[in-house]
Amino acid sequence: MSTATPTVAETGGLASDSGASSSVPRKTPILLGVITVLLGAAVLLGSQDGDTTFRLATRADFVQLPNLVVPAEATALVAVVLMALVAAESTRRYVAGRRTPLWLISVYSVVAMFGFLSWAAAGGTVPVVGLLGGSLALAVPLVFGALGGVLGERVGVVNIAIDGQLLAGAFAAALVGSLAGSTWAGLLGAMAAGLLVALVLAVFAISYYVDQVIVGVVLNVLIIGITSFMFSQVLSENTEKLNSPPRFSTWDIPLLSDIPLIGPILFRQTPIVYLLYIAVAVVTYALYRTRWGLRLRAVGEHPKAADTVGIKVKATRYRTMLLAGAIAGLGGAFYTLVSVSQFNREMTGGAGYIALAAVIFGKWDPIRATLAALLFGFASNLQGVLSVLGSPVPSEFMLMLPYVVTIFAVAGLVGRSRPPAASGQPYKKG
Repeated sequence: MSTATPTVAETGGLASDSGASSSVPRKTPILLGVITVLLGAAVLLGSQDGDTTFRLATRADFVQLPNLVVPAEATALVAVVLMALVAAESTRRYVAGRRTPLWLISVYSVVAMFGFLSWAAAGGTVPVVGLLGGSLALAVPLVFGALGGVLGERVGVVNIAIDGQLLAGAFAAALVGSLAGSTWAGLLGAMAAGLLVALVLAVFAISYYVDQVIVGVVLNVLIIGITSFMFSQVLSENTEKLNSPPRFSTWDIPLLSDIPLIGPILFRQTPIVYLLYIAVAVVTYALYRTRWGLRLRAVGEHPKAADTVGIKVKATRYRTMLLAGAIAGLGGAFYTLVSVSQFNREMTGGAGYIALAAVIFGKWDPIRATLAALLFGFASNLQGVLSVLGSPVPSEFMLMLPYVVTIFAVAGLVGRSRPPAASGQPYKKG
């Protein structure tokens, strides 16, 4: 028992790849090969003439970067060749019994996206700042939801109710923000609503030992029903007073917002985005660098051992779940205080489930889960940008894109991973 806790602290609760299995999964080289073939077939069968322009600056930028103009089809073909080389290297590593490193997959992803955009936006202009900045904005609810999911699973509770917490947060933010006439009051209301949903989940899952997945799914359906009823019977009857919250304006951070390319994307955002930066940093530090985080992870890995050394397992799980719910509720506030200044039925669109996928893709780590959520946000924004540019990609596929990326990421790129050992398992003392 004395050696178990330092192991969790040193590894951050992540499983060791070297000891997980003697075989190397073949999903990665197969997936890279399939994507390469698909893009190559699209380029060869759907010939695109003309040049593609990548606009790297906005009119408000202090430093105006020049546009990048590339020949559409030639650039796409070069990208396909480079992708094929990376796929071949991944295959070689698999045959040699070695894993494909993350940096190589990242290079492949950047090359693939650049080639795809060059081909899909032929004759048009890709607003890079708008594409990436919009992706960050769309990923905000996913990141907050993913942080809540990471905290829940790290302490041993599967938080399937993320979507319900987001939706409840959106509803409360609209109602409280409208009544108080304040965005910050709406933000507090969203946190309280997310916390309330998490409390219900915690009571059934921790105190009454009900199956956590079933409780989470039921809560999601329940919140959809409650908010839809309240919308039709209450908010719609008095929209001006109850469903017209103020919206957060964009805050430009002095000096940082003037950094070419990066500044407009990261530092010309709303306060909720800046709260997101703080939340990710604080959760990551607290989880791995504080006594609270060590105890939390110990409860999620081996609750009986944690109980033996004096850690109150149920109390720790309760407190963590309430914190996780409040964080997820912040994500819901984005919908009604930033995106649209009113509440609508089921306006989260199942984002909580994508956030849960980001938790798995990120291997239950706050930073990795954040990056996964940003990937899904990018996919969501990309379909809108390409639709405006008149891409030859069918509109039906573009609507599917965020979910296709989710499936490919979780099924193909997550690799072998291990959740916290006690995740989903109720703890009965004695």
